[in-house]
Amino acid sequence: MGKAGRSALIEAYLDRRADLVRFFTLRLRSDAAAEDLVQEIYVRLARVADDIAIENPAAYLYRLGSNLMLEQMRGQRRSAARDAAWGDAQAMTLGPDPVADEVAADEALAARQRLTAVVEAVRELPPRTQEVFRLHKLEGLSHTETAARLGVSRSAVEKHMIAVLKHLAVRIAANTGGSRGSAASSSRKRESDDRGNS
Repeated sequence: MGKAGRSALIEAYLDRRADLVRFFTLRLRSDAAAEDLVQEIYVRLARVADDIAIENPAAYLYRLGSNLMLEQMRGQRRSAARDAAWGDAQAMTLGPDPVADEVAADEALAARQRLTAVVEAVRELPPRTQEVFRLHKLEGLSHTETAARLGVSRSAVEKHMIAVLKHLAVRIAANTGGSRGSAASSSRKRESDDRGNS
């Protein structure tokens, strides 16, 4: 057979397309993967120069397809190795057992309910106490930084935070029905009252 250019390669491709699909289906063990590969052969042929000299267009098609198949396999191996390395780096274990990195649905729901209870409890507080809580706990400012931002003393910030924590303890104990928590908060309240009366 004489030398062929791009048009001869495309003609050979169209004549042998079904054979190419069968050939690569056997190697890839997947009809879809073989179809994709044979389509990629056509895409590559469309980029070939018009005046390219090819002695055997059919052999060129099979060689091109084999090279593409090897490229894909190398890429898949690299991708699998990269994914495995990432998974190993992200995995948490407890002894020999992997730990799930997803929170169980019931735990997520419980956490959401606790957060809602905290937000509702904080909204019941005076505005200045809410502001102190927001700056210190949510924005991460220290007591000194919070005091400077609000123009109050550090001890005033501490008193507001104590008020928030006491209020949250009472509310959370009431929401969970925890007798231990409410007993502890009652005990703390009595101690506070005793100090206030002294």
